[in-house]
Formats: sequence, structure tokens, C-alpha cells
Amino acid sequence: MKTYKYEVFTSVIEEQIRSGVLQQNDRLPSIREIRKSYNLSTSSVQSGFEYLMIKGLVESSPRSGYFVANIQEEYIPEIRIQLLPVVRDEIFMNNIMLTSKRTSDFIAFNNAVPGDLLIPQKLILRTMQEVIREKGAALLRYYPSNGLQPLREQIARQMKGYGAAMNPEELIITDGALQALTIALQSVSQPGDIVAVDSPCVFSVLEAIANLGLKVVEIPIHYRNGFDIEYFRDVCSVNAIRALVVTPNFHNPTGIMMNDDVKKEVLAIAEKHQICIIENEMYSDLYFSERRPSSIKSFDTKGLVMTYSSFSKTLAPGIRLGWLYAGQYYAKAERSKFALGRSVSPIYQELILKLLQSSSYERHLRSFRKKLNEQAVLVLEALRASFPKEAYFHRPQGGYSIWGQLPEKVDVEKFYRYCEEHKIQFTPGDTFSFSNKYSHHFRIVFAERITPDNIAILKRTGEKVKDFYL
Repeated sequence: MKTYKYEVFTSVIEEQIRSGVLQQNDRLPSIREIRKSYNLSTSSVQSGFEYLMIKGLVESSPRSGYFVANIQEEYIPEIRIQLLPVVRDEIFMNNIMLTSKRTSDFIAFNNAVPGDLLIPQKLILRTMQEVIREKGAALLRYYPSNGLQPLREQIARQMKGYGAAMNPEELIITDGALQALTIALQSVSQPGDIVAVDSPCVFSVLEAIANLGLKVVEIPIHYRNGFDIEYFRDVCSVNAIRALVVTPNFHNPTGIMMNDDVKKEVLAIAEKHQICIIENEMYSDLYFSERRPSSIKSFDTKGLVMTYSSFSKTLAPGIRLGWLYAGQYYAKAERSKFALGRSVSPIYQELILKLLQSSSYERHLRSFRKKLNEQAVLVLEALRASFPKEAYFHRPQGGYSIWGQLPEKVDVEKFYRYCEEHKIQFTPGDTFSFSNKYSHHFRIVFAERITPDNIAILKRTGEKVKDFYL
């Protein structure tokens, strides 16, 4: 994977800070010294220091240079949501407006897709024009029902580079991630079967499960390691779970990432009970650290993991193209896909193939990740500085979302009434569960371009919360 030029020195400084070689307030080499030592341009060195400042490792002092910042250990509360390990029948809730309503009159922090100003419009439109010129009338015909062969091979090649071996013949191109999830569920379950989901869980997943007539048991997310393993173990011992739907990397809505030990443990429990894991990989490319995290699939030796993703979260929401690696479940998945639609849009398939075959997609991702990281820092700082100290906002490790929790003494109806009156849109926590355990939680999305006005609005909202105490 291509790296930034400045990483030749920023990686050294990061390691020295984290290992204790460099301590708080230690002065770092000057731009001139770095430029000479690593044969870099002044702009590359400045970009490197900006990157270190965004990560909170370095701070600057006018006319004095750069110094190691005061790095405080992140406080993560030991919060465990208590959900009974029993099955609930699905109750379809009309929450779609709460999760995606977006108008020009509102300040939207609720829509988990790239905002218009962050979409690489020129890249997409230019590449689409090239595809039309090259393919012509062929784009008006059906493509193979399982997807364009070179596209499946390209996706499999990329996932292999991330440690997840996939046979392109067992990979299906879909009309977005939700269709991929639906196909995966249909491949391993029947109406009335029990499916486990991580909780809180994004509304579209709950909606898909409800529409298939499945029953749900919710597994709480763990703030420190990403997943409540013991809870999952207990649930599996008393329920015949057919599948686990889980987002291990930069979970929506919390932004949490499972560590590798937890991923392996989840897989071990699934193997013991012969449970299919349906893994959502949509956010894995949006990491804020040095490297892309591993998938559960990368540890799978028994073929129990189906993995799905799409390009709507990394390119543009209107590009309805996803994929599903079905593995041993391919035969059923292929039939389900055919029943849902003969062929995915040829122009989107050719567009994504062309982007993946060039370096342009990776360049876009690097720029996009950096911008998301910057915005996450700005929004998180505003939230923590202005909301009551009893409130909690989880620092995301990637993706789009910050998960917030208001103090129990806050009247949430008054809070949301204030937000509605002042045209501020968050996603209420209750939309992420069939339970009522998240009434004091809400999701903040930073995928739109964050302006000083946005930050000022967040701060005013936080300062107003004390007026809503019961």
C-alpha cells in the first residue's frame, strides 16, 4: 500500500513517544533538520507535523518549534448495558426519518454517508465518462448475475492483501450492502429462526431482519474491547442461534473496533455452536491509525464467516454497489441474489473496477481518512468541552460516528425538542435497538464538512443540556 512521504519520520516519532523515549514537552527536531535528515520537502515535513498534531501527539509553539504533547490516558468507563439473553419478536419501527432525514434547513449530524463536499465528485464523474466512452452500448445489456468477473477478482485480491483469503468464484456483486446482508441471512436462516446482532445496531440491519421474519437477540457492545464475549457465550448456550450479524471494525453507531483477541474468541464460540458469522466490512477502510484492521474472516479456517461491504460509505451513497463473500453458502446465496435482481448496474461495476485498478481510489481514501480524523477530533472536543461532565462521548477509532450518552437525570424529550426547534439533527439511541436501553444515548455523525458554525451549535447545545435536568 502506498504511503505518505512524511511517514518515514512520523512513524519514528510516534514510536519514540509511545515507547517513552520522547517525553512530554521534549522538543522535536526542526523542520530544517527533518528535511535534511530524510531528504524531504518543506511541505512534506509540515504535513507530517500536522498529522502528528491531529493525532494529539505533538503541539506547536510559535517561533519555538514542535514539542511532545501532554498525552493523557483515554478514560473509558466500564459501562455494560444489561440486556436479558432472551429472544424478542421484531417490532418494525418507523425510524428511517430519524436516521437519514436531511434538509437544507437543518444542521445534520445524523446521516452516515459522505457529505456532498467530501464526495470525490470530479474523480467519479471523470471515471464514469471514461467508462461510457470505452464500453458504449455494452453498458445497456445484462451483466453476469453474480457480477463482473474482473471486479470479483479485484476485490478478492485486495481482501487477500488484508489477510482475508477469498475465492472470487464464491463472491457476489450486489445492489449495495443491505442487499448483500439480506442475501446472507436468507442463505442461512428461515422465518422464525434466531439471529444475534451487536447492540446498539444500525437501523437498516434491524429493518432487514424484521422483514425476513427472523427473531433477534441483542449482544451488547463493550466499550473497551468491542464486544461482550461472556454475554454472547451465555446467549449461545440457551438459544439456537443461526447467525451473528456483527460490525467488528468501527461499529456503527459507536465507532468501536474489536481487538484481534476478541475477534478470535467470537469466532471460536461460533465454531463451537456452528453459527454463521455475517461480518460487515463497510467501515474498515476508514481507519484513523497506521494500518487497516483485520477482519474476522482473516482468522476463519472452518468457512463459517460470510463478509459483505459496499462503496457507498467510501465514495458516494448513490453508487449502489456492494459485494458478499458467501463461501460455503454460495449456492443458496446465488439463488437469492438472482431472485432479488438479474444484474447489478453495469456502469457502476465498470466504474468501481476502473477505480480499484488504478491508484486513484487509494489516494482518495487516504485524503478522506485524514479529513474524517480531523473532523472527529473537532467534534469530540466540542462535545466533551460543552456537555455536562457526567455525559460520555466515545472516541471513535475510525468510521463516521461518535456515540454519546446523556446523564440519566436529563429529560431526553426536552433535549430532542430543543434540537428540533433549533434544527439540529442527531440520531436518538432508541432507533438502534428493539429494547428501550438506549433512550439517553444518541449518535453524532461527522461525515459532513464540519464548519466553525457547526462547532458553535454543538457547544450551545451542550451548554443548554443542564436546563433539561429533571
